[in-house]
Amino acid sequence: MHDKLKAFERLLTIMDELREQCPWDRKQTMESLRHLTIEELYELSDAIIDNDLEEIKKELGDLMLHLVFYSKIGSEKGAFDIADVLNGVCEKLINRHPHIYGDVEVSGEDEVKANWEKIKLKEGKGKKSVLEGVPKSLPSLVKAGRIQDKARGVGFDWDNADQVWEKVEEELGELKIEVEGKTDRVEEEFGDVLFSLINYARFLGINPDDALERTNRKFIKRFKYLEKESAKDGKQMGEMSLEEMDVYWNRAKEI
Repeated sequence: MHDKLKAFERLLTIMDELREQCPWDRKQTMESLRHLTIEELYELSDAIIDNDLEEIKKELGDLMLHLVFYSKIGSEKGAFDIADVLNGVCEKLINRHPHIYGDVEVSGEDEVKANWEKIKLKEGKGKKSVLEGVPKSLPSLVKAGRIQDKARGVGFDWDNADQVWEKVEEELGELKIEVEGKTDRVEEEFGDVLFSLINYARFLGINPDDALERTNRKFIKRFKYLEKESAKDGKQMGEMSLEEMDVYWNRAKEI
């Protein structure tokens, strides 16, 4: 524990020094750091998907620096410091785990999540909906999952995966009708299909964003193989038939 505290203290000291002595660090604001922090989060996400533990360690360090940076700026504004940040999250964790720090009994993970959402709703100042806790700027795919998680936390959910799959099929049928009729509701129905599929993924224990990213990477790998191997045979992309490209694509699937 001493080594961990010493390492954290070292980071805080370096942050103080940089903020005082480095022209670039002195210039930064919360607003200027925001897009850099988002970039760091995506780099951490990539490392996690790649299961690259060394890179995860590196990206966690970069993200930790940003958290300390925001806290330093907050202290300069007289709003909060790193101690306030850490104590705040500690109090929140204690309050939201009454089965650990109180006398509440739970039957398992689902009940823990349900209690968590109920407590968050009580904590919210002026919040009238559990869905107000979903950030507006989240990517739509991630946002859909969070909306469904929060609704589930207060009991608004299907009982089993079969029911959700029936909903997927129902939405697919509605989309087909709108497509065939060439109506202006195609986009809406397509969104309903995606939303129901994300819900189904949740019942299967699959993170839809991770699943889609893995498919993206798989497609990229196979497509690059197609480009490389067809070029070796003197062929050019854009001039081959689909049947010709499928030969290389099928080879890529075997690798």
